[in-house]
Amino acid sequence: MIVRIMGEGQVTLAESRLAELNELDELDEELLAEMDKGDGPGFRATLQALLAKVHELGEPLPDDSLEPSDLILPSPDATLEEVRGLLTDEGLIPGT
Repeated sequence: MIVRIMGEGQVTLAESRLAELNELDELDEELLAEMDKGDGPGFRATLQALLAKVHELGEPLPDDSLEPSDLILPSPDATLEEVRGLLTDEGLIPGT
């Protein structure tokens, strides 16, 4: 699976790591709740934790590589409004 983090680049997640990505459901739900409440500091901390976990699980692709992305996540400095534009009914990470 190829994950694009806006403003940073892409990481690839091996099939063996996908189960761990699905464990991010709690962070995804927490992020949605913080957005609904307008909790800017909580939102920022949870977004950072979510992106850190993706970096931990994945391997960065070379900067000159451009692969089709299976999942697009916001940049670490994205605003609440920008993230709202990326949401689906399932949150940022569909299928978790």
